[in-house]
Amino acid sequence: MRLRSLVPNTLPAAFVDALVSCGIRTDADLLFSGSPIDILSKLPLNVVSLADLKKYIETVAEKASAPGIRADDMLAKELESSTNNVDSDTFATGIHELDQLVNSFEPSRVYEITGNRGSGKTVLSLHIVLRHLALHPNSRALWIDTTADFSAQRTAMKLKFYRGEGIETVLERLQVSFLFDVNAVHAALEALRVTLNKDHSPPRIRCIVIDSITSLIGPMLNAVSSHGHAVMESFMRQLRDLAQTQSLTVLVINNTSAFAPYNPLSAQDSNVRKPALGPSLTYMTDCTLWLAKQEGSPAPSGNSEQSPVYVAEVLRSKMTKSGTQCAFEIHQGVLYPHE
Repeated sequence: MRLRSLVPNTLPAAFVDALVSCGIRTDADLLFSGSPIDILSKLPLNVVSLADLKKYIETVAEKASAPGIRADDMLAKELESSTNNVDSDTFATGIHELDQLVNSFEPSRVYEITGNRGSGKTVLSLHIVLRHLALHPNSRALWIDTTADFSAQRTAMKLKFYRGEGIETVLERLQVSFLFDVNAVHAALEALRVTLNKDHSPPRIRCIVIDSITSLIGPMLNAVSSHGHAVMESFMRQLRDLAQTQSLTVLVINNTSAFAPYNPLSAQDSNVRKPALGPSLTYMTDCTLWLAKQEGSPAPSGNSEQSPVYVAEVLRSKMTKSGTQCAFEIHQGVLYPHE
């Protein structure tokens, strides 16, 4: 949570400006930058008293804490969300078995898409976005690229495989932002929230993709300090709040790390990898979808007439059954059912 979002109702603007000048921009920065005396020593004179600083820190800690919620209230909200999302198939992949695994990537949810390099994470995410934009001319999508790998040329070449009344303006409605710092992404999401609250006219952003979250959060995580974990928790809370309040589908792409002897969440005993950033991220999302290239499958650029086969497995889900899986094919960067 960015501290500027608490101005002026919770924190004075001058106080927040002073914190930002010292590099303290988020709740995690304020709560993990040392004692109140340490923070006070960094601030300009006469900006805030020690007593007021302690009071502000307590207020921010309260705001940053995850609120408790009764199960019946949670059920009512989920039922209301499913009722409002009458077009819940708008983010469907078009592959029946895969859509059943994840409820067609319905709105108001945050999905973690993970797997080894070359497993089809970015291809799947881009397929979902392009298919949706082609079918729904009143929708837009935000693609946040944290590794500078997005190619507009490759994306344009894929459009010939899609159909829909909005196909001619797909690239106009796909907004790509190259952001390499978690604070920059925080700011972009906060600006998006303000815009969506003020402007309800179409075309409206309906989907956010972050490719990838690993490069944003990974460098901050270590065994010595909990600051990185606090940043990740704050960031994911911001994403979930945005998804739920604005009825957005959020796709978060995550890399993998080693896990010996095998990943207990996976039904595949041969899976010796796990989603990166630890189990906390998995439980901060609504669904974790693991992608893997099937062993013995031809390479995507090979000379074989057979398309590569991939497996999608639900490691954990709040909406559907965990441990379920299906196969699909990727041909020229587009998903197809596995025959």
